[in-house]
Amino acid sequence: MIDRILDALSRIADLGGPVVLILIAASILATTVVLIKLWQFKQARVGSHKELGAAITAWDAGDHDAARAHLSRSRSYLRDVLDHAMSGQTESARLNAEAETRFARLESGFRLLDSVAQMAPLLGLFGTVLGMISAFQSLQDAGSHVDPSILAGGIWIALLTTAVGLAVAMPTSLVLSWLETRMDKERTFAERAIHTVLSPTEPPRNA
Repeated sequence: MIDRILDALSRIADLGGPVVLILIAASILATTVVLIKLWQFKQARVGSHKELGAAITAWDAGDHDAARAHLSRSRSYLRDVLDHAMSGQTESARLNAEAETRFARLESGFRLLDSVAQMAPLLGLFGTVLGMISAFQSLQDAGSHVDPSILAGGIWIALLTTAVGLAVAMPTSLVLSWLETRMDKERTFAERAIHTVLSPTEPPRNA
């Protein structure tokens, strides 16, 4: 199995050069980070705030007992932040900082994905330039016995790196955009939740 993988990598290196190998390594790294992020999002219950939302609604209505009951059933990573707010922590800056700490953990790796999305097309273009240089050198070496297939073959191999670079960059960029959108929604939810708990519409009906 390992021999087959090494043989495949050797063929890729011969065809597209070391740039393609770098791009494949970058795609593997990006895929690994994405899978880790998806697992973290699932464990943290990102976007799954049904009980937390019910707790906020109850608190806003003045029913503190019901709010705490819903809060105790929540498995959201934001539960502790709202628990602090409901327990008497009234400094919104402190609560927002606590929420941001949790957001930072979930957003770790975003910069790496952004770097892959930006650098992959540039690496592909770099590989294409190197391939074109090699193709024209081969054409020059051929002298007066110019075979159009030499140039054509060199060009398509050179363009292969650009195609690979775009193939790595586009899905990485799309996934990163989706992850960032999810986190933007989480921030909006957290800000609204903290504001609601600190400034409820109705006074408490029970202790």
